[in-house]
Amino acid sequence: MAAPVQDAAAVRDRAPVRDAASASSAGPWSLRHLHLELLVSFAAAGAGRLRGQARLELRCERHGAGAELRLDAHPSLAVSRAALLPPPGGPGDAAGQALPVESRPFASYGSALHIALPQAPRAGQLLTLLIDYEAGEGPGVCWLSPEQTAGKQKPYMYTQGQAVLNRSFFPCFDTPSVKFTYSATVKVPEGFTAVMSATSWEKQKDNTFVFKMSQPIPSYLIALVVGDIVSADVGRGEGFRRAPELWELSRVWAEPCQIEAAKKEYDGVIEEFLVVGEKLFGPYVWGRYDILFMPPSFPFGGMENPCLTFVTPCLLAGDRSLVDVIIHEISHSWFGNLVTNATWGEFWLNEGFTMYAQRRISTEVYGLPYTCLEAATGRVLLRQHMDATGEDHPLNKLRVVIEPGVNPDDTYNETPYEKGYCFVSYLAHLVGNQSKFDAFLQAYVNRFKFQSITADDTLGFFLEYFPELKEKGVDSIPGFEFDRWLNTPGWPPYLPDLSPGQQLMRPADELAELWAADGLNMEAIEAVDITGWRTYQLVYFLDQILQKSPLPEGNVKRLSKMYPKISKAQNAELRLRWCQIVLKNNLEAEYSKVKDFLHSQGKQKYTLPVYRAMWGGSEATRALAMETFSATAPQLHVNVQNYVKKILGLGEAEA
Repeated sequence: MAAPVQDAAAVRDRAPVRDAASASSAGPWSLRHLHLELLVSFAAAGAGRLRGQARLELRCERHGAGAELRLDAHPSLAVSRAALLPPPGGPGDAAGQALPVESRPFASYGSALHIALPQAPRAGQLLTLLIDYEAGEGPGVCWLSPEQTAGKQKPYMYTQGQAVLNRSFFPCFDTPSVKFTYSATVKVPEGFTAVMSATSWEKQKDNTFVFKMSQPIPSYLIALVVGDIVSADVGRGEGFRRAPELWELSRVWAEPCQIEAAKKEYDGVIEEFLVVGEKLFGPYVWGRYDILFMPPSFPFGGMENPCLTFVTPCLLAGDRSLVDVIIHEISHSWFGNLVTNATWGEFWLNEGFTMYAQRRISTEVYGLPYTCLEAATGRVLLRQHMDATGEDHPLNKLRVVIEPGVNPDDTYNETPYEKGYCFVSYLAHLVGNQSKFDAFLQAYVNRFKFQSITADDTLGFFLEYFPELKEKGVDSIPGFEFDRWLNTPGWPPYLPDLSPGQQLMRPADELAELWAADGLNMEAIEAVDITGWRTYQLVYFLDQILQKSPLPEGNVKRLSKMYPKISKAQNAELRLRWCQIVLKNNLEAEYSKVKDFLHSQGKQKYTLPVYRAMWGGSEATRALAMETFSATAPQLHVNVQNYVKKILGLGEAEA
């Protein structure tokens, strides 16, 4: 264990932690501000180009930086010119002094841009670089054909930066250890709108959009969308009335055909969660909180880009039954976006704390039993992951060693989320008082806001904040050593008590038993009222039904008729499980619902399990899989297409 961090400035002012996933010379340099000047153009068949400039305002942090600067880039990013701009108001050509620039190989996921400076800078010297470039074919810039959108009329473009993809969007220090402010001017074709993860947004003439992010963020949180999108305000609630000067009105963004559904689903919802988050973790510093509902082909659940969270349209259930999913992304406003892991090897600092924060907000809003039920589903996912990989797999540590050349995305799994949650819960258990631990989290955020830190910083501050625990040696209790938590793979040494969830699990277990019986006891079944059951209780019930499937002949058909709340749900979590139950029980009368679900969305988490269930079933379900994929392939993200091809024996991708 490193010595406790004594001063926030010491973290802020030290050299960035060495990041094996970055080719850049981030150590000797800091990036004060990035400005992007971009022209976006669409081409045929779901393609396009970004053309423009990146202006980097740099500061040399120490002597010995050398006369070369290295930036992260990508083979798909073509640099035509690099120049050193004269100081503001100083002599020199406004176009700048041209600099030699060369792209060299670095790793499968990026390249190194070497820029030769006229001379080695002195410590404290400010330099401004201008880089002319084109991009568009890299993995961080996604172009959708009209068929992949909800409206089916116009193409669409979005960027996805996490973990190391934004180096194919713009040249940068592509490491979470470096934070900076940014601005952008983006010109897009007529009939399209641009939005970014920025604190301010303005439309100017010639369909040009101007953005500014006034808070420092790491490169992976810069995001751009260009599409046929519109916005709607979603309420001025308690927080706005309490302090209108501190709050901006939240908006939802979506394609025109989805905007009314988005407004209806989220009107007044966002602020309720933000107000609770502020009470628990301190001020929300990002100004506004907007949600962008992505096209159906978006393969992820959500991405916490500051001021503008990207989410799957699967959250539009029509009855607000999935609105609580957004709590996770909102929690990133404090953990991940404000206090950030310095390297991807300690991703649990982002996700473990965010899972804990999400469940604290959920407990305040929905109560402890429901939150424990949701956490139990997370624990099941962790168990499934560790069973699949083996507990002693090196990725099942909280501190993962990412070797040079290894793509951080390839280390992604449930461990930083759920084992990380268990470790944060263990720290709360050591404190033994929820309000004291809540106060610690607020102090932690305040100490490290706008910084990128390591686990040693986190745990050092924990022991500094609770000196009585440090004196007891809680970091080295046999079997629960902090070092073991970080560096030993395997099941969490401590599991938080989720027994309050039993009061919701028990009736679901009992009802599933009734439906699995040979002779249905309809009197007992009808005595159970599920109208008040929220999503995770229904999910738990359906998981039990799926485990017991195939049920005796005719039972699922009767279950479908009795619970239209389930069998006709628009809630994607319920639809996924209902499709799996229909397939496992060969309920051919409802195969159309399976087809409809796969036509309606392309989220990886939902699409792949359904195809696996179809392919593992009867000849009829295999034929259904082939027929459905043939019809829906053009609307899927290319990665999801490849995964499905692998499941169906049509390709070589890893599923």
